[in-house]
Amino acid sequence: MKERTLFSVLTMMLLLSVMAGCQSPTSGSVQGPTAGTAAQSNAPQAAKRLSAALMSAPTVLSSVIRPLGQGIPGVTELEKFVSAGLTISDDHNVQQPQLAEQTPTIENGLWKLLPDGRMQTTWVMRDNAMWHDGVPVTADDMVFTIMVAQDRDVASFYQAPLDLIESVQADSPRSVTVTWKQPYISADTLFSSGPGLAFALPMPKHLLGTAYEQDKMNLTSLSYWNKDYVGAGPFRVAQWNEGTGVVLTANDQFVLGRPKLDEIDVKFIADSSALVATILAGAVDVTIGRTLSLEQSLQVRDRWQAGGIETGDFTNVILLYPQFINPDPAVVGDVRFRRAMLQAINRQEMADTFEAGLAPAADSYMNPNDAAYASVQTQIVRYAFDPRAAMDAIAGLGYVRGADGMFHDAAGQPLSVELRTTQGDDLQEKSVFSTAQYWQSAGVMVQQNLIPPELANGREYRNTFGGFDLKRQPGGNDFLDRVNSAKTPLPENNFVGNNYNRYMNPEFDALLARYFSTIPLSDRMNVLGQIIHHMTDQVLYLTLFFQASPTVVGSHLKGVTQYCEGWNASTWDLTG
Repeated sequence: MKERTLFSVLTMMLLLSVMAGCQSPTSGSVQGPTAGTAAQSNAPQAAKRLSAALMSAPTVLSSVIRPLGQGIPGVTELEKFVSAGLTISDDHNVQQPQLAEQTPTIENGLWKLLPDGRMQTTWVMRDNAMWHDGVPVTADDMVFTIMVAQDRDVASFYQAPLDLIESVQADSPRSVTVTWKQPYISADTLFSSGPGLAFALPMPKHLLGTAYEQDKMNLTSLSYWNKDYVGAGPFRVAQWNEGTGVVLTANDQFVLGRPKLDEIDVKFIADSSALVATILAGAVDVTIGRTLSLEQSLQVRDRWQAGGIETGDFTNVILLYPQFINPDPAVVGDVRFRRAMLQAINRQEMADTFEAGLAPAADSYMNPNDAAYASVQTQIVRYAFDPRAAMDAIAGLGYVRGADGMFHDAAGQPLSVELRTTQGDDLQEKSVFSTAQYWQSAGVMVQQNLIPPELANGREYRNTFGGFDLKRQPGGNDFLDRVNSAKTPLPENNFVGNNYNRYMNPEFDALLARYFSTIPLSDRMNVLGQIIHHMTDQVLYLTLFFQASPTVVGSHLKGVTQYCEGWNASTWDLTG
């Protein structure tokens, strides 16, 4: 009996010892390198599932394929989850390596300027770059991609810069060199995606090559572009639910490492009110792409305890175009008057009022989140809100304030300007009304002209305004590409062009040409600084404020960057 009791005690002590060894260490305890490893590795880990929402119902997973001829909101962002380029634009518009080992630069020798005026860019792919089906990504895929993108019979993939490509050469299975007919400053964005449309995003030749050869006219109608999509991105398509959503699962072989999230359930919710209700019900962790209006986003922020909103996408700017050809009154063509009119506007108040303080006033067209902004910001000529200085400047031009508080010219005629915008855009209409109030307080009469839909697309009418035209415009190179003299809408070109203020200056055109042909970054930034200085010194555009585009984000979701959303999707993580 004693032996049995002793045996039972020893057995119980051994059992307790084993159980104690399996317990998690208490605070302050010390473990060896392998303590608890086996138990932890065998413990089941809860899958990290994210619920996202897109306020549209895309039919494809490509930003350049546009059913019905129009882009679908959110597809540009959604594409980054399933696709991968050789590089990708980050949240400061800087190209980061993705499938490639490095981004081509002059410094690393992968971007070369040739003596005859041509240039070459070379990419070397990482040795672990694979498509979702396990097939390696190769240089032949890049050659195939450019062949398709340059084929005018497959118009969806065509983009104007592709005409600058002379040849594409596979140097080895992992290396491709592109020869360009002339310098092109965005050549490093080839085979990549960014804030806008993807630029020749790699396509798998082994999956699309035969279809292209046999029936290229129907290439974009294949199920490959939705339910059977095979990319090289951090997530792969697990389930495509036409019209309602798509389920994505982690790509274990993603070139930069397996994503932290296991699954993303993307719901297609086209109705904004339904989206708000779904968020508040706790069924959505994040919105993708352009979604709720600012007002609705603020409602969510104030009522949703599980999250809030992120802003940082200031790619659009509200600005005024002054007329430079036959302005009416003629004083609009005088830079002193334009400077005064800008000083008379409280742009910060407008930003605080219309953008709820989520977006800044604009001293230039350039997105302050763009990496180039830091290089040129000292060249921006800034005009503080100063109505007294504005009125003194207008008086210095020969105008006299009458008893009614308004300025009159020497003939006693009131100083009056036209201020136009497109009817039906709430933000633009509010901005016109607010600007008119500031100007009238400074003694300048304003004729507000909200252009009805039937006239909004009339090119001659729209481009021959007398005073100022208020528009929502893009920042960055998209804006610079439209402001040279060649893009001026004139009678001889049937008023086609988006140089809306019709400013034509050979010296300014020369600066723009230098910018778009200067490859070394430091030299290019020097030219850009001169361009920005000329624009702001001469007040070619009266920039008012940037537009905020909020993203709804749950407080437990980490890693989301609002500008170029999804570029780092593999690092998104759920905590708590």
